[in-house]
Amino acid sequence: MLYTVKEVSEILKTNVSYVHTLRKSGLLPFIKLGTYKVRHETLQEFLAKYENYDLTDPEHIKSLTENRESDNNKNCEAATSAAVKASR
Repeated sequence: MLYTVKEVSEILKTNVSYVHTLRKSGLLPFIKLGTYKVRHETLQEFLAKYENYDLTDPEHIKSLTENRESDNNKNCEAATSAAVKASR
């Protein structure tokens, strides 16, 4: 099964321009048969590969879990520091 750019944008709940950005960056490979199309399998692989990643800016992909771990570590460090100060 093949999806058009518009169909991919509807599936991803984003706009056509963003899908073209994913295509141009090479993150989501397309074929051109008159217009750009992507295979169903390719789209599924893309979604699985980038699960837990922030693709808002495809040029600067960020891990969502890494950010949470970093925030948790900062919160733990702050709580530990506050506990040490309170015990003095």
